[in-house]
Amino acid sequence: MLIVLCSFLFVLSLAGLAYIYVGYPLILRRLARDARQERQAYMPVLDDVSQLRLSMVIVAHNEAGVLPRKLDSVLRSTIADYLLEIVVGSDGSTDETVDVIQAYPDPRVRVVAYETRRGKPAVLNDLVPTCQGDLILFADARQEFHPETLERMRARFADPQIGVVSGELVLLKDESASASAEGVGFYWRYEKLLRKLESDYRGVPGATGACYAIRRQTFRPMPMDTILDDVVLPMQVVEQGYRCCFESGAEIYDRPSSSPRQEAIRKRRTIAGAAQLLRNQPRWLLPGHNPLWFEFCSHKVMRLASPFLLMIALFTNVALVSLPWMRVFFVAQMCCYIAAGVGWLYQKSGRRSVCFGPCLMFVTLNLTTAQALWDAVRNRYQVTWSRWPQSPSMR
Repeated sequence: MLIVLCSFLFVLSLAGLAYIYVGYPLILRRLARDARQERQAYMPVLDDVSQLRLSMVIVAHNEAGVLPRKLDSVLRSTIADYLLEIVVGSDGSTDETVDVIQAYPDPRVRVVAYETRRGKPAVLNDLVPTCQGDLILFADARQEFHPETLERMRARFADPQIGVVSGELVLLKDESASASAEGVGFYWRYEKLLRKLESDYRGVPGATGACYAIRRQTFRPMPMDTILDDVVLPMQVVEQGYRCCFESGAEIYDRPSSSPRQEAIRKRRTIAGAAQLLRNQPRWLLPGHNPLWFEFCSHKVMRLASPFLLMIALFTNVALVSLPWMRVFFVAQMCCYIAAGVGWLYQKSGRRSVCFGPCLMFVTLNLTTAQALWDAVRNRYQVTWSRWPQSPSMR
């Protein structure tokens, strides 16, 4: 009886992991292909976007050192003339952020200073209703824009069904990249593949936090304790009947974190934010209330079960290792964890590893997910964030 139970749990955990990381992308690929063919057959009447004006909102805390370079890259845009304003909300900054923005030589750039640090959601809830543009562009303080990013994002709003457009975060390669950075790069390429397929099918359940835009009239205030504004705001737009799409040509640039500790802290907060969604937005778990229920549950929710499925697979595999066919799976699992250990050694020595970096990232990500869920259970996550140099803004 014990063998039967362990075998059932092992197969169930393996099937769950296979669906999360392989099955879902393969199903999406087929659905996306069919959806593209259907849209080509029934092309919507496109709107003229040539006169749409943009407002950009940046929430910053102690970003005086990077904001001028960021603003320079935005104002080099091919449609910079259509930028009505760039509003920087200084969220309790204690450096020269306010002075730097006030001294910036373009009158369209203005700063709203908040003495007390309240968190990004509160600042966005205050600033967005004051914006005048037809489209509201949300951006982080650090990443630089490609000159055509704004133009390509605006062009997607020609489709009246599109309510949110997400840009593409491009992680720049570095010859001195560590094993951890290689793993982050591999993970982000996988994430972008999923987002592109979701976009081609029905829509993405979230956006790239460093760069996304919405129609101004679709904005709804979000809960003040929101961690993932780049999921909550787009999903609130989707609930209004619009689509959220991913524009792969709207590039913004960053460098992956070279420190696994920095990346783990950032990712731990992000995953805790995903768990928070289930508490704050339980209706998104119901097919009748969430137009992207399949994508949301497969991409956001089932990922949270991954570390537990891995533990079940390992423990049941150990219990059944006396069976000849189970030894193959046991060796495969051990190879994965050993490869992650080798990747950690590469990381400690400051060396890069294309082979072992992804294994290190996979194991670290699942350990971080388990820690983040424990944070969520104890309600130990905070709205404010800590700035890490050269850490990518990925959700």
